Amino acid sequence: MTYVVTESCIKCKYTDCVDVCPVDCFREGPNMLVIDPDECIDCTLCVAECPVEAIFAEDDVPDGQRQFTALNAELAKVWKPIIEKKGAPSDADEWKDVKEKLKYLER
Repeated sequence: MTYVVTESCIKCKYTDCVDVCPVDCFREGPNMLVIDPDECIDCTLCVAECPVEAIFAEDDVPDGQRQFTALNAELAKVWKPIIEKKGAPSDADEWKDVKEKLKYLER
């Protein structure tokens, strides 16, 4: 089993999770992070660090977010690794409680 970054990360892109990942499995896109399922070792450390609760175990991804399992796998192949925490976008706090953000995903 791997961990999956879901919709809550879109346009927030807090990177607290990156700092605790022992295997550098996060990949950075323009306005979201994803987890490379081939690199993730299921350590669970990132889950507690995410301030918007965007990270779930693959088996626990909410029903309306299941497409993010495949999306993480797909985007992890093209996005570059992120290995250090960065500042969040200046408007991240404005987006953290917004629902249905998939339409805003930048590839």
